[in-house]
Amino acid sequence: MIPRLAAPADWEHIDLLSDLHLGPDTPGTLVRLARHLAGTPAQAVLLLGDIFEVWVGDDARHEPFEASVVTTLREASRRKALFFMPGNRDFLVGADLLADAGMAALPDPTVLDAFGRRWLLAHGDAQCLADAGYRAWRATSRSPAWQADFLAKPLADRQAFGRQARAQSRASQAAQLMGMDLDADACRALLREAGATTLIHGHTHRPAEHDLGDGLKRVVLSDWDLDATPPRGDVIRLSATGLQRLPL
Repeated sequence: MIPRLAAPADWEHIDLLSDLHLGPDTPGTLVRLARHLAGTPAQAVLLLGDIFEVWVGDDARHEPFEASVVTTLREASRRKALFFMPGNRDFLVGADLLADAGMAALPDPTVLDAFGRRWLLAHGDAQCLADAGYRAWRATSRSPAWQADFLAKPLADRQAFGRQARAQSRASQAAQLMGMDLDADACRALLREAGATTLIHGHTHRPAEHDLGDGLKRVVLSDWDLDATPPRGDVIRLSATGLQRLPL
C-alpha cells in the first residue's frame, strides 16, 4: 500500500522541489531557497529528495554549513508545513534532523490527495531500472545493517567517505545523467497501483513532461544550481487550477 498525504482544506498552494544538492560550494542555492521559502504563497513545501549534496548522518547537522540549512528550514517551518522525502544523496536523513528542521517525513513514493486530484510523488531513482550498478548499491545502502554499520563510524570518517563519493559522482555525472531515465513500464505500474494519473519526481535533472499513454504522464522537476552560469532551477506548484511550473 502506497502511503498517502491528504492536503488539509485550507491549503491553497503546494510547492514541490527537489535536487537542490546543497553544500558549502553552492551558497547561492541556499540563499535562493531561503528567499523562496520566505516569499512563496504555498501553505506547504514538499522536498522530494537530494536536498543535500551528501548527508552522512544527523550528527552532521551541527557542522557550520549544515546548521545554516537547518536554521533556514526551521524558520520556514514556523510559517508553513515542510515535508522531506529521501533521495539517493540524503537517504540517511533521520528523525533528529527532521525534528530540528521542523520537517515531516514523506515516504518514497507517496500519494498526495489535494484539490480533488490524486498525485503520485517520488524521488525517481528507484524507477531507474536500467542502471544495474546503482540498483545494487541502492539495495545495499538502504539496508538497516549497512546503515547501522556506516553510522557507527566516526563523523570524520563518514565525511571523508562522502567527499570521495561526491568526487566520483561528479567525475561521471554527465554520462550518468545522459544515460539514466525512469522505466516507463515501472512508472505506469506505480501510477495504476496509486490510482493516480500524474507522477511528479526529480532525480534525473531533466525537467520535462512525458506522455506515458492511457492518460498517464510523468512530470520531472528541475535540479537547482543558482551558483551556475546560467543559474537553473524551478518549482512545481499545485493548486485548484492544476499544475504550474515556475522557473526561478
